Amino acid sequence: CHDDDGRGDVPQDMAEDQLKRMVEEPLSEAAWTKLEAATWVQDGDPDARRIVYTFTDPNCPYCNRFWLAARPWIESGKVQLRHVMVGVIRQDSPAKAAAILQAKSPEEALTENERKHADGGIHPLDTIDGDTAAKLDRNATLMTELGFGGTPAIVFKTEEGKIDTFAGMPSEAQIGA
Repeated sequence: CHDDDGRGDVPQDMAEDQLKRMVEEPLSEAAWTKLEAATWVQDGDPDARRIVYTFTDPNCPYCNRFWLAARPWIESGKVQLRHVMVGVIRQDSPAKAAAILQAKSPEEALTENERKHADGGIHPLDTIDGDTAAKLDRNATLMTELGFGGTPAIVFKTEEGKIDTFAGMPSEAQIGA
């Protein structure tokens, strides 16, 4: 079997597509399970129909833009963002992520950081406790394991239940998805 240009690469493409489907589906479900078990901060209604995981660095301007863009869906109760906090962008990122995770209300601390992002966000902690440092390390490792090299890194299930991702700030059309 050959394609129209006679290169003969259609069988290889079909085999690659089949292999991709066979390998990625179990990995995707395993990835979703790992995300559920990760340390994250809830943003939105706990009973929202759609759950979206996002790897978030407190200093990431694109994470902040995504947070702002998602407000209509969060406030309508249709979507819950689960911020998997990482500290990878700047030297004080881990201490800011820890300030969010160790706060009396991580949800309120995350909101404070995002609302004050243009002015530097939340104040970093002077010291990070060992438990929080381990959680941040596990989150950063998970982000890398899932193939992401930066933030925001977004993982969600489509209407059909398939797991999809966006690396970086999604477009308006992608946010609608």
